[in-house]
Amino acid sequence: MNKLGNLRPTIRLSITNPASDSGSMFGRGIANLCLGVRETGSLNAAAKSMGMAYSKAWRIVKNTEAALDIQLLDRDGAHGSTLTEAGNKILDAYVAINDKLQEQAEKEFAEILG
Repeated sequence: MNKLGNLRPTIRLSITNPASDSGSMFGRGIANLCLGVRETGSLNAAAKSMGMAYSKAWRIVKNTEAALDIQLLDRDGAHGSTLTEAGNKILDAYVAINDKLQEQAEKEFAEILG
């Protein structure tokens, strides 16, 4: 049995602001939070679905917004949250690029393994 055939590469894409001194970036975690907000209309619900405290999700969003110098979410208090136009664009770009890179990595990995 070829155990190498069970392996898969994993791409870890991140979007950063070179002008920011912060270590925060738009990566898999914030992308998943944003996808959750898009689906549920709530940062709290998105955080809970990921097993994360709302306070941690809020901190991640605020730190990422500050680092990228863009607002990702519009918050309406108890009425939930929605992605801003910029939030939707960066999320869509992240998902599209990540999917293409993942597909290419899997293809090349399989070719190299023969």
